[in-house]
This record gives sequence, C-alpha cells and structure tokens, in this order.
Amino acid sequence: MNKIIRNILVLLLGLVTLPTGAQVVVEQTIDSVGILIGEQAHLRLGVTMPKNAKLQWPELRASQYVVPGVEVVSFADGDTVAADNNQVKVERVYTITSFDEKLYAIPALTVKVDGKSYKGGTAALKVITMDVDTLHPNQFFPPKDVQNNPFEWSEWSPFFWLSLLMLLLALVAYYLIVRLRENKPIITRIRIVKHIPPHQRALNAIDKIKAERMQASEDRKTYYTRLTDTLRQYIQERFGFNAKEMTSSEIIENLQNAGDRKMLDELTELFTTADLVKFAKYSTLINENDLNLVNAVNFIDSTKLEGQATEERIVPKLSEDDKRKQQSRITIKGLLWTLGLVIAGLLAYIIYNVYLLMV
Repeated sequence: MNKIIRNILVLLLGLVTLPTGAQVVVEQTIDSVGILIGEQAHLRLGVTMPKNAKLQWPELRASQYVVPGVEVVSFADGDTVAADNNQVKVERVYTITSFDEKLYAIPALTVKVDGKSYKGGTAALKVITMDVDTLHPNQFFPPKDVQNNPFEWSEWSPFFWLSLLMLLLALVAYYLIVRLRENKPIITRIRIVKHIPPHQRALNAIDKIKAERMQASEDRKTYYTRLTDTLRQYIQERFGFNAKEMTSSEIIENLQNAGDRKMLDELTELFTTADLVKFAKYSTLINENDLNLVNAVNFIDSTKLEGQATEERIVPKLSEDDKRKQQSRITIKGLLWTLGLVIAGLLAYIIYNVYLLMV
C-alpha cells in the first residue's frame, strides 16, 4: 500500500516538474470567397509559435500557382505580435488572382516550425466572369484616353504674372491720364493780319478824293494837300525813305537816286503845282487838277510791286515754361499710346492662350 502511494506521488511530482509543451497554431484565411476574373484576393497565413522558434514559410513566389489557375501576384510579411505563454504570432499575406472562371479549393499550406511541419486550413475561392452581350458587339467601347489634370499651376502661372503686369501698366496709364488732365494744353492763337499793299491803299485814297469831287472844288489847297500826302505816304512805303518829312525837290532827288525815273517829269510838275497852290495861292483850272490826279494814278500804277502778300500769320512765341509744358504733354501722350498698345497686345495674348488651355 505504501509502495503504491509512493509511486503515485513520484508520478505527480514528475508531471509538475515537466515543462508544458508549447503549441503551434496555423491559421489560413482568405478575405474574399468570390472575385471577378482578374481581380485580386488576399490569402492570409498566420502562425502562432514559441518566441524563439525557427519558422519556414511555404516556398511560394510571385507568378507561381497555389493551385492550377490561382496565381500568386505578390506577398508581404505582416507584423509580429506577442501572444500568451511566451509565444508570438506572425503573418504573411499572399495576393492571388485568377483568370479562369471556376470554384477553386485552396489547399492547406505547410509551414515548418523548428523543422516540424504544420498545416493551416483549406479555403475556397469562386472566380466568376462578367456577362457579355455577344449579340450587340457595338456596345463594347475601347478604353478612354489618359485625361490631363484639369488644372496645372505650371501652365497657368505665366498668364497670372502677365495679368499682374498688365494691371500694373494700366495703373501707370491711369496716372499718366490724370497728369495729362492736370497739365492743361497750351493754346496759341495765330492771328491773321491782312495787309493792304501800299499802291492799293494809295489808289483807295485817290478814289475817295475823286468820289468827293475835290478836283472841282474851290478849296484847291485841301485837294492838293490830300493828293500829295497820299503820294508821299505811298513813296515812303514803296521806296523806303521818309518822304513825308521831305520837300518836293528832296523826294524827286531820292527817286532819281533810287534809279526809278518812271513818270518823274509828271510827278515833278504835280509837286511843283501843289507847292504853288499851298504856298503861293496859285489858282489852277479844273482840267489841270484832273490831269494831276491822273498823273498820280499813273505814277502809282507804273511803280507798284506785284505779288505782295496780302495776309500775314502772326504766331505768338512760347515762353520756356510753356515750351516745357508742351513737351511734357507730347511725352505723356507718346507714353500713353505705347502703354495702350502693350496692354492690348498682352490682353489678346492672354485671352488666346487661356482659350487654348480650356479647349
């Protein structure tokens, strides 16, 4: 009896002192049981094992087949997670696909832990195809072209900066317009002065004498005074010497020196008669008065200058300040025209290129 009890105690003690055997658990799952042809599914293989155990994964690489028809696209190792009883859980994910419509049975994959093989569970994968309307082949469309990015800053940035430049130029143009309005234009009034030629003025005066019939008047002194004064004025303007302050003989002498001897005899007789009437109270006949009047007209006609200007344009001279203002206005107008052309060109260029980007 004592021997039996002793054996039981020894057995219990041995059970207590023996290390607890560590278990290895292999989990094999798939994230989708059904895919379309060409789609991908993920086959997860998780292994729970002792912490320091050596693990060997199944020898599956990309482009290999798990089973005929199911291809491995790629694989990736997951994180290592600590588990209870000094164990860890590691995971590997296989990306698989298939191009044949079928129900596939994914077999249990084998891993080795410390040289011992362990298997996961089996899984199923249903590969289905899309319904194709073969009766209407015109419903099939080719793939669409690659679409460009609707907005790329590198394409739009040049026109953005050009727009800012155009705005800056517009502000400069506005400033110049304000300056131009403040700088009032300088208006120079050109005067047109009409000149009556000396011979015409003299003939007009003689016509007035004739109209008043002074040659038939009893007041012969006034008649000859007006007639000779008209001739003196004409001679002074025509020949350029001061005939109004000269005596009759001095006038004749200056005319001779000027080289113009036309009608000098008749003119000499006229001045002599006039001097006699004015200073010697000489009495003349009406026909003599008429003759002297005709001689005066003939002298004027024979010595007059043809082609004399009857009008003169008098342009006032500008001061230095006015000249500077006028030049400033010209410069501002030139700048405004230049800026206007540049702004118009920039605007047309921007609109055209933005249109090309949008179509």
